[in-house]
Amino acid sequence: MLREQIKLFNRFLGGGDFLILAISMFMAHSIFGGDRFELRQHFWILSLALPLWVYLLVKYKLYAGGTVRRGVYDVVTSVFSVHILGGSILAGFLYFLQLPNVGRRQYLAFLCFSFVLFSLERLTIRNFVKLYSKSGLVSRNLIIVGAQDKAQEFYSLIQEHSAWGMKVLGFVQIMPKGRPKEWVKGNILGQVEDLIEICKQHPVDEVVFCPPKNFIVDTEKYVNALDELGVTVRLTLDFYQIPQSRQELSFFHDQIPVLTFYSKAFNSRQLFLKRLLDIFGSLVGLLLTCLLLPFIAYAIKRDSPGPLLFGQDRVGQSGRMFRCWKFRSMYIDAEERKKDLMGQNEMSGAIFKIKDDPRVTKVGRFLRKTSLDELPQFWNVLKGEMSLVGTRPPTPNEVAEYENWHRRRISIKPGITGNWQISGRSAIEDFDSIVNLDLQYIDNWTIWLDIKILIKTILVVFSREGSC
Repeated sequence: MLREQIKLFNRFLGGGDFLILAISMFMAHSIFGGDRFELRQHFWILSLALPLWVYLLVKYKLYAGGTVRRGVYDVVTSVFSVHILGGSILAGFLYFLQLPNVGRRQYLAFLCFSFVLFSLERLTIRNFVKLYSKSGLVSRNLIIVGAQDKAQEFYSLIQEHSAWGMKVLGFVQIMPKGRPKEWVKGNILGQVEDLIEICKQHPVDEVVFCPPKNFIVDTEKYVNALDELGVTVRLTLDFYQIPQSRQELSFFHDQIPVLTFYSKAFNSRQLFLKRLLDIFGSLVGLLLTCLLLPFIAYAIKRDSPGPLLFGQDRVGQSGRMFRCWKFRSMYIDAEERKKDLMGQNEMSGAIFKIKDDPRVTKVGRFLRKTSLDELPQFWNVLKGEMSLVGTRPPTPNEVAEYENWHRRRISIKPGITGNWQISGRSAIEDFDSIVNLDLQYIDNWTIWLDIKILIKTILVVFSREGSC
């Protein structure tokens, strides 16, 4: 609502912010910088300060409606925080760039002038917008079609943003019994069948449809009729409430509106950062693998007959199959002997693990204890089949035993390490507990979480805690 006005408002603010920084710098130089004002030098300082200040002003919600809805003290303290943080970061840049003729007193004066002017600007805008909206010159009169929970929620949001000049004239009922008890008499303007006549009788700018998800309204005929009246029509979406899913409304090819539900916290930018971390980490890991390869190969070949590497089909992201590689840590007949050992499985659920597995070779126990057997998986990471951090890659037989809620753990790329590996994996005997750790990772993922898990993994490997 009022998105165009907000964009225009922010553009004016951006221009004003640049002027404030330039004026503050000129005033500081006039008092403490001497007679000569070097435009080129100060231009470079401004080019560093402006994007930094804009970023911090956005972060502290000092654009758009963020300033209007807040108190004087809150606005001033937020502006102060911007200058403390921004001033510290900018000082670091100036120190490394070694720009001449920027003294400490001049820089502090610049920050003081900037703080005062920004505070005055934001407070002036705050008061101006409030007075202007109360004048009714920019008010938008709305009628809400609907009288259920979604209509109540929308009405509450309008009340919270009253400073932007939005005014609800009343509500039009869809269902005869839809009138909430807490609404005062007079807010209900009539039934949806009379919507067009109601709009003719009131100065209406917009009609917002808020139908409940269990009731279908033929909005098309109303949209056409309201379009003839010159009234803007908006339709809220209240189809599903899925607690574990995030929702995003977008346009496919700028034509078809699409409502998306997704259960992962990842987005394109985050996935790009994660992929960069994977590439860098896999290259480092492969370099380490090359250094240790002669020693590991000699130990494996001397200990037992068989190939150096063990490849097994695993299930990757969304069910994609790939060949997962490890240094061989078992005898060559390990898969055949697994059937005879199923009765000794110590894990409940779709995973197999026993202590002192007789299929593991002497060298294999050392490789597993130090996690050296997983070094070849850095090749899987470099190829994009795996990630440094993720969920344990399951076998197809394990996935076949999954319950529906278990399958969300394979909605992302599997990883060499993850929550299970750093949470004492040997002490966990319940597959559901492993899945819960994986889902916790998926729901709370950030690039910093990956870095934290990688650091903890290194500590776990060197301390040899929780290894199988």
